[in-house]
Amino acid sequence: MPTEKMTSETFRNKVFDYTTEREWNFKGEVPAIIDFYADWCGPCKMVAPILEELSNEYKDKLIIYKVDTEQERELSSIFGIRSIPSILFIPMEGQPMMQAGALPKSVLKNIIEGELVKN
Repeated sequence: MPTEKMTSETFRNKVFDYTTEREWNFKGEVPAIIDFYADWCGPCKMVAPILEELSNEYKDKLIIYKVDTEQERELSSIFGIRSIPSILFIPMEGQPMMQAGALPKSVLKNIIEGELVKN
C-alpha cells in the first residue's frame, strides 16, 4: 500500500477531528505515521523512499500518510511544525509522538515495532 497524501479534511475524517474534540481520539483502524514534508526539502526526499518501503512492509498493520506543509498550513500549525521532515507516530492507544529530522530506516523500524505494531 503506497503512502497516501493527506489534507486537513482527510486528517479530520481518518485520524482526529481537532475541530470538534479536545482530547486526542485516534479514529484509525491501524496505527499511523504522518510525514510532514515539502517538495523542496532535501532530507524529505531522502526519507520518502524509505517510508514507501515501510508502507509496503507493514501494509496491513500500519498506514503512512504524507502532509505537504506548503499546501496544508493549517495542519502544520496545529502540530507546530517548525522543521521538516517531521514525523508523527500514532499508536492505537495513547498519545502520538513527534520526531523531527530525517530518520534512518533502522530507527523508523525500531519505533514502528516498539511503539506502533506490537506483535
